[in-house]
Amino acid sequence: MSDADPMQRVNALLDDVLPAPRVRQQLRLAAGLTQQEVADAVGVKRLAVARWELGQTHPRRPHRAVYIHLLKRLAERFPEAAEPDEGMPTPASEGGVGMT
Repeated sequence: MSDADPMQRVNALLDDVLPAPRVRQQLRLAAGLTQQEVADAVGVKRLAVARWELGQTHPRRPHRAVYIHLLKRLAERFPEAAEPDEGMPTPASEGGVGMT
C-alpha cells in the first residue's frame, strides 16, 4: 500500500458530502429541472429525489455518487443557488444517520 492510498481514501470521503436538502432543491430549481428529470438522470424514482430534497432520506451508492456529481456541476453553474439559506441546517447539523 502506497502513501497516496490513505490520502485518496480521505479525499473520497470528503468528496462524498451532500449539501443541505434545501440547497439540493435550490440547485435543481436554478437549473430549471424537474424532480423527474433529476430522477431519470440519476436512475431513481421521482419520489426518491423528493425525499432527498426534504431530507427524509439520503441517496445510497451507486446513485449517491451520480447525484453528488450532478449537484456539484449545478453548483458550478449556479453558485448563488449553492448558498444555504439563513437558519437552514448545514451538513454538520444534519448528522450522519442514513448517509451511507
